Amino acid sequence: MAYTITTPLYYVNDKPHLGSTYTTIACDALARFKRLDGHNVHFTTGVDEHGLKIERTAANLGKDPKQHCDEITKTYLDLWEKSGVSFNHFVRTTDSKHIDLVAEFFKRVEKTGDIYLGEQKGWYCVGCEEFKEDDNDREQKICPIHNKKLEWRDEKNLFFKLSRYQSQIESLLDNKLFIQPSYRRNEIVNFVKKGLHDFSISRVNVKWGVPVPGYPGHTFYVWFDALLGYLSGLFESSDSINPDNLGQHGWPANIHVIGKDILRFHAIYWPAMLISAGIDIPDGIYAHGFLTREGKKMGKSLGNVLDPNQLLDSYGLDAIRWYLLKDIKFGQDGDFQLKRFIDLVNNDLANTLGNLLNRTTTMSKKWFNDTIPEFKVDLSDDNELVQECLRSIQKYKVAINDLDFSSASNIILELSTKANIFLNNQAPWSAMKKAGNELDVANDLYIVLETTRICGILLNPIVPNLSSRILQQLGCEDQPLRFDESLKWGRLKPGSSLPDSKPVMLKLEK
Repeated sequence: MAYTITTPLYYVNDKPHLGSTYTTIACDALARFKRLDGHNVHFTTGVDEHGLKIERTAANLGKDPKQHCDEITKTYLDLWEKSGVSFNHFVRTTDSKHIDLVAEFFKRVEKTGDIYLGEQKGWYCVGCEEFKEDDNDREQKICPIHNKKLEWRDEKNLFFKLSRYQSQIESLLDNKLFIQPSYRRNEIVNFVKKGLHDFSISRVNVKWGVPVPGYPGHTFYVWFDALLGYLSGLFESSDSINPDNLGQHGWPANIHVIGKDILRFHAIYWPAMLISAGIDIPDGIYAHGFLTREGKKMGKSLGNVLDPNQLLDSYGLDAIRWYLLKDIKFGQDGDFQLKRFIDLVNNDLANTLGNLLNRTTTMSKKWFNDTIPEFKVDLSDDNELVQECLRSIQKYKVAINDLDFSSASNIILELSTKANIFLNNQAPWSAMKKAGNELDVANDLYIVLETTRICGILLNPIVPNLSSRILQQLGCEDQPLRFDESLKWGRLKPGSSLPDSKPVMLKLEK
């Protein structure tokens, strides 16, 4: 069964920051989970390479726009590889297949009668690539997001008849699952209730853009161009670009994951464009909050970004992924705090999970000839830790399907904590001092080792490298990871060899 997930197409006016890394890692966690749960995943990410902001940025750097895009796009690709992002499709809006699809899409919309030439007046934010005001108030305005002056625009543009789709968009929003989290939906519902207005889809003063067929001097408005990357990205370079074949490539998307600041484009403009072109709309949109630093949105224009490459080099991928997914409730704003980050990683991964694995394997190797102990307990006895594993698996699946990565992480952590408590209560180090207790100790150690294995499997979407090290330490890295097999209780083979014990997660230095 196909499952298609997309990140935003990131704007390449500058290199990626931690905010875009956060979004992409969250999508990667969902994509990894869906693969393990048996889906054929189409995970699409990429870059938006057109528009006035890029044109000006390149000019200020004394570069050709394409050269600038090539350089910045490479930084995204390098960072996604470094971050363990398992994407299937990477979109560049300068690719020929994308440009061909934009032209084909426009022809369909024009044929529907939804395109006309009109006059656009208003205050424009180059940073947002968006008109903020469309009245005749000529008093200087400030963009609330970028905190920069808006520019006045008065030009002839091509317009899309968004107003024609008022009732369809209202009906779409009646589906309360279309926009998640639910508290984001009211903002869009209220906006639509005021009445939808046609919006311009071309510019005449921007050279760095996709030319509009049949309209010399016009290039497509960057948002009209970029949104179509969700479609073009599903085609390989050798494929024939035919929108009628999108169903064979994983469309419609199951979910677009975006920042809350671009929700309106995705929840209103994008569905209307698709309906006009006769293409299925996506199943849903998830608009997450901002990753902040000192209470402000992290952004290149604001100059308060954290360099993800530097963080990864200093603290490692497992630490960064765990903190971002576990400590920040996806959907809400989250503030990056270095001390809390270090404390949380050390407590959760090095102490709770790492020590559980290390001390249990050490005892097993010492008392049972470097092997997994025998397991004789009948599951009908309802061993509490065994049953807790089974309950945790179900709760974990619900959490990740809801994009609640924080709860999913806490479920794993709570399970490992209960395994630690079980081990302390059973006290095998004391039991082994008395003759005749070997079978009971073997049972107890097996239960904890198997619980740790299940924790390792559940960690895979969130911290795949740590997951792999845990499974290697248990001598079962060659076992299948698909959930339908790997999460069955008792896959650890009694009598199989245990590798030499070593820490799977080193503590971070403060």
